[in-house]
Amino acid sequence: MSDALEDLRLREEPFAVATIVRTAGATAAKPGAKALLRRDGTILHGWLGGGCTRGAVTKATLKAFSENAPQLISIAPDDVLSEKGLTAGDEVEGVKFARNGCPSRGTIDIFVEPCLPRPELVIFGASPVATALNQLATQFDWDVNALSSEDTLPKAVPGRRRVIVIATQGQGDLAALRRALTQEVEHLAFVGSRMKYASLTEKLDTDDIPRHRIDKVQAPAGLNIGAVTPEEIALAILADLTQIRRQTLTGDPVSG
Repeated sequence: MSDALEDLRLREEPFAVATIVRTAGATAAKPGAKALLRRDGTILHGWLGGGCTRGAVTKATLKAFSENAPQLISIAPDDVLSEKGLTAGDEVEGVKFARNGCPSRGTIDIFVEPCLPRPELVIFGASPVATALNQLATQFDWDVNALSSEDTLPKAVPGRRRVIVIATQGQGDLAALRRALTQEVEHLAFVGSRMKYASLTEKLDTDDIPRHRIDKVQAPAGLNIGAVTPEEIALAILADLTQIRRQTLTGDPVSG
């Protein structure tokens, strides 16, 4: 399984690892058994007990990726669920319960952990802020893609989180914005005043760009920490991106 897992990592494809952590009664698979799963729950490698677990594991995998959080499921026969006052679909203290309809009538607890590629930070521009942000972000596990205002934005990798910061600061602002606004991204920020961005939106309105994308751009970029120097501005931006990244992972709302 290690070779298949490494191949997915190299191709920057999202995947999940499911591990049986506990069993009770008669079960085919035992604790420690693992499986490598695609984003849609398809098993690429390994075994978790066949059809008795497949449906629940698929649902747990889909939920793990939709919430960007691990899932713990307990697959048990109806009488065991009934004894605990539970029905299939209930969730108690972080454990999701599912029905095991197989003749073996055992209980299997499975931990499903999603593994996502490193998030991508696209920085347009070669300004001092862009340089400082590039240097800082690489230290915090961001995959940085530095582009000029004339560069074409590469196609996004499915399942990989992407944010964009426009740090051109007067050198191709409009061109960079037009490129960045060609696609939906998780977050798009502009290094510049709110007034400056408002003046640029008047020109963007003449282009074939959805208005909702223009309105979602954060300007000025970063948290309001009173930043002045390029390094401080870069810190404010990265702090904002970290907040977005972590709050999304924990399921908490992102404050605007």
